[in-house]
Amino acid sequence: MRMLAIDTSGEACSVALFEGDRVIDGRHETIGRGHAERLVPMISQLQGHGQCDEILVSLGPGSFTGVRIGLATARALGIAWDARVSGYPTLSLIAAMAQAEIAGPVDICMNGGHGEWFIQSFDAGGLPASEAMSRTPEEAVIALAAANVAGNRASEFARIAAHEVRPMEIVADAGFAHAIPECLRTKVLTPIYGRSPDAKAPAK
Repeated sequence: MRMLAIDTSGEACSVALFEGDRVIDGRHETIGRGHAERLVPMISQLQGHGQCDEILVSLGPGSFTGVRIGLATARALGIAWDARVSGYPTLSLIAAMAQAEIAGPVDICMNGGHGEWFIQSFDAGGLPASEAMSRTPEEAVIALAAANVAGNRASEFARIAAHEVRPMEIVADAGFAHAIPECLRTKVLTPIYGRSPDAKAPAK
């Protein structure tokens, strides 16, 4: 059975095609912006144009626009290919990537919005040990206590943390999606924004 993994939640546009747990093709580009223009062409470049039986897509938190682009593409391809579509939390992918290199608990620290960071703790088995939150850098270094911190704000976290930290600068790569614990995958394709929306309904 083939599975296509998609991650457009951050600065990278990343797709990977799996046969079982084995990556048979993939593309990963750090582009910052322009996911909408690059995602479908990247998928079409994969073996068999990426056609598969199952699609696994990032739900966030991350870029609002990037998350929605990934979800919309996954849903459309799911209909076109009659493929099952499931989602996963972005921070669980970062944890899986970190724990492919180191054993033990890991804290995730990713770029958020308005100067805040998305943070979450994971246990040695790759399962969440806290909720995903959006915090200021000052709040983040108080909230996280693991010796290993991974994500695109890991080095900055290490510079201001009061305890010794091993930073692991990691950008989401769909090629590691097979390592996300099965229990963290969901068929509920609702974006995980990680913080309250900027726009609020006017008070009555």
